[in-house]
Amino acid sequence: MNFKPNLDKYPVFNIVSEVSESHQQTFVVGGYVRDLILKRPSKDVDFVTVGSGIELATKVADKINASNVQVFKNFGTAMIKSKGFEYEFVGARKESYNRDSRKPIVEDGTLEDDQNRRDFTINAMAISLNADDYGDLIDPFDGVKDLKRKIIRTPLDPDITFSDDPLRMMRAVRFASQLNFDIEPVTFEGIIKNAERIKIVSKERISDELNKIILSKRPSYGFKLLFHCGLLKLIFPEMVDLHGVETIDGKSHKDNFFHTLQVLDNVAEKSNDLWLRWAAILHDIAKPPTKRFDPKVGWTFHGHEDKGARMVPNIFRELKLPLNEKMHYVKKLVRLHLRPIALVRDNITDTAIRRLLFEAGDDVEDLMALCRADITSKNDDKVQRYLSNFKKVEKKMREVEEKDQVRNFQPPVSGEEIMAAFNLNPSRIIGEIKEEIKEAILEGKIPNDRTHALDYMHKVARQKGLVKISGNN
Repeated sequence: MNFKPNLDKYPVFNIVSEVSESHQQTFVVGGYVRDLILKRPSKDVDFVTVGSGIELATKVADKINASNVQVFKNFGTAMIKSKGFEYEFVGARKESYNRDSRKPIVEDGTLEDDQNRRDFTINAMAISLNADDYGDLIDPFDGVKDLKRKIIRTPLDPDITFSDDPLRMMRAVRFASQLNFDIEPVTFEGIIKNAERIKIVSKERISDELNKIILSKRPSYGFKLLFHCGLLKLIFPEMVDLHGVETIDGKSHKDNFFHTLQVLDNVAEKSNDLWLRWAAILHDIAKPPTKRFDPKVGWTFHGHEDKGARMVPNIFRELKLPLNEKMHYVKKLVRLHLRPIALVRDNITDTAIRRLLFEAGDDVEDLMALCRADITSKNDDKVQRYLSNFKKVEKKMREVEEKDQVRNFQPPVSGEEIMAAFNLNPSRIIGEIKEEIKEAILEGKIPNDRTHALDYMHKVARQKGLVKISGNN
């Protein structure tokens, strides 16, 4: 199999070939080769050379007028970014491992050595850039055959592959999820056998792979693989706690693990937003600790939305996910995810709508998307009834927002103005007045405008015994 016509579409391959010709053999390897065969677009190209990858990168950069070469001396690699592509250069190497670390002991090697150290057969293919066989595919482990069979398989003994570098277990699941491939049975058994080894991998690297699984087209598939091989209980035990159904007096509840995966897939069909998908994963995360059995009504999960929101920061911290506005966004959606469902009735009050709009702010559309995804009943009539009611709620939300402008609103009177009006120093009473103005607007007692807010400020102040300073509002 020869890929010269494909390589000729991009001048960089001929340039690398020409620069290498005088002193070293060079090959395109890994993901770019895999994606070329799968006809998937790829902007990341890895070159392996029998010699110095850093020296080769420097010479190539001169030829293509790339302004910057990033050099990573400790790893013997270099990277060039040019015209939307990332080119990485590394010398061919062989690796050996210490059992307590996934960092290999690296030695110079041949292309064969380099292919032997690759994680999966579909990533161990190479294309020659050498003059005598330019464009030829080098596929020692039948990677093309595995691509056709849609199989994830290790080139060598999976027990050794996964023990040496346990992150490869996460990568196996990630590739299976992204490509919709099966993991070959012996390879999957190797993951099961070595699952505990994941503990030596940093949480950051694990979460990076987990996020890629979450961003795949049907993320539930990846999570089911993680669950069945035993990795999920080691990296994300709170999610495994959702699994299972308990029955008392003939009354059961749905399996919240599989329900969560269905909600995640429903969201994935509508949005590529990673953090909205995380909100789907965590929306019911507190159901296990809030589960109670009531002889009259059966199983209840009262307050799981509030407890779930309180759990979000610790889960993000444990998984080394960002503790910034992304975490607060997920926390907000988890806390509010039942609110629109509670509004699904004919006598929706403007006050309830105003409060939801205020609390959800700019994320109200995402909240409604999560709520629609949360309808997973097998009863189609019930699903359609809920969706129809959601449309009524959304119509009411548009009407209230157009009239009252309460989404993300700030009270029309600032704390500084309250202090100036009554000659106050910073104190609790200022916050109390601001809060009462906000509540009056949300309750519909006064319109959301400055004139009415100032009048209400004076009314509240009089009730608190404050006296207006002459000349101030």
